[in-house]
Amino acid sequence: MKIIWAESVKLDLQDIEDYISKDNPLAAYNTVITIIEKTEILLSRNSAIGRAGRLAGTRELVIAKTPYVVPYTIKDNYIHILRVIHEARQWPQV
Repeated sequence: MKIIWAESVKLDLQDIEDYISKDNPLAAYNTVITIIEKTEILLSRNSAIGRAGRLAGTRELVIAKTPYVVPYTIKDNYIHILRVIHEARQWPQV
């Protein structure tokens, strides 16, 4: 399956990097790379690996050893990555 990253994900990753880099630029870079790599590797192996999502029709991939969750949908042989959200943050309203 092909993985498609929404534009909102790019903003999420930039926000994550900006926030963490205030204290540790290397950790910020490593966190963003970890999120991207784990998402691509795990979902390419098994698109249904994520838990059932909070919204109907979505799934959520919890990125191990980070506080981040990646909600996504599966449709027509595509995996659509919707956001990257810190688990402590309030989730966006639909």
